Amino acid sequence: MRLELGNIFIKDVKFHNETKVEGGILYVNKDEMIKEIGGDEHIKSIEIEIARPGESVRITPVKDVIEPRVKVDGPGGIFPGVLSKVDTVGSGRTHVLKGAAVVTTGKIVGFQEGIVDMSGPGAEYTPFSKLLNIVITAEPVEGLNQYEHEKAVRMVGFKAAIYLGEAGRNVEPDETKVYETEPLLESVKKYPNLPKVGYVYMLQTQGLLHDTYVYGVDAKKIVPTLLYPTEIMDGAIVSGNCVSACDKNPTYVHVNNSIVHDLYEKHGKEINFVGIIITNENVYLADKERSSNWTAKLCKYLGLDGAIVSQEGFGNPDTDLIMNCKKIEGQGVKTVIVTDEYAGRDGASQSLADADPKADAVVTGGNANQVIVLPPMDKVIGHVEFVDTIAGGFDGSLRKDGSIEVEIQAITGATNETGFGYLTTKGY
Repeated sequence: MRLELGNIFIKDVKFHNETKVEGGILYVNKDEMIKEIGGDEHIKSIEIEIARPGESVRITPVKDVIEPRVKVDGPGGIFPGVLSKVDTVGSGRTHVLKGAAVVTTGKIVGFQEGIVDMSGPGAEYTPFSKLLNIVITAEPVEGLNQYEHEKAVRMVGFKAAIYLGEAGRNVEPDETKVYETEPLLESVKKYPNLPKVGYVYMLQTQGLLHDTYVYGVDAKKIVPTLLYPTEIMDGAIVSGNCVSACDKNPTYVHVNNSIVHDLYEKHGKEINFVGIIITNENVYLADKERSSNWTAKLCKYLGLDGAIVSQEGFGNPDTDLIMNCKKIEGQGVKTVIVTDEYAGRDGASQSLADADPKADAVVTGGNANQVIVLPPMDKVIGHVEFVDTIAGGFDGSLRKDGSIEVEIQAITGATNETGFGYLTTKGY
């Protein structure tokens, strides 16, 4: 499967009477956009604001971050099974508004939502502070339950990304990158002397607002299966979860998964990157055993020499991570796991809830319990009053002067496990 990604570099975002991309500037017709993404009976109001890198702006509680994209050639559309038909995506040509993002916020859904600071020390811990953010504050109607609230805001964000992505449909990209994965037998024949490497992509599926969707299907309901890496670049996997901000992979991270991009950089040179195995992180032991068994079986079936395994979430999913590692290693496949750590504020506690001697090659995203003080910002988009109750916060986190003392797990993207965290990863 071959996909061309045409990157259109966005230098600024401005409100205008027409939504378009011109001269590297994304112009947005706010009224038209609100009309396009509105209409959900569960949402009583929508406001759109712009947050730029370096501004004294705090966005909280952040629900999702989504990159505007548009399918310009090839089957299917962005977010298949969600907003586009359930066609297999990942081939043809897709245009990307690189440097821009949709950020959704509003009244809190669950306690595990995050903070994005556009300047100051907090900005150094989140990759999203470097983007030109079109921030949507979507407020729910009174009495709405959490699940309807989460879905309504999620869909508003996806619609916004589709709406903005369309502005790049007929724009000549500044850069075009080609990603290609051949069918397995062709790939092995083409690179007979290179080690076969696969990526085991663990998806958060614990339920209770901890959900991920694959082609529109709740990933709790899947058994491990194979994907071409380019499928995720077209939005085949999207976030619907409110797990701790540093642990969840927002939709932006799924479509830009840096492990995938790094493996492609080495494909055909140092390794033969044969594809992705997606698996879930359910809560019952039988489900964990089934999924880890299938994952190890698929690694063996593909004849892998090595596998990269990334985890989303922490605690309960640590068991899935170690099960996958142990069973894949048991098939004779060398394994590297990618995770962050919860080692306590002093860094002295056990980092993971599970461990095994076979997990002897680890890449860490850093200690999510590290405490940081975020200075006051001139402007807050969203609801800062929830800071005391989000994961990583505590009673008194929000100070009278507007500063915030929190663990970095409260910062969106701070240490997430697909390589988008600020902290430099290290092997040990």
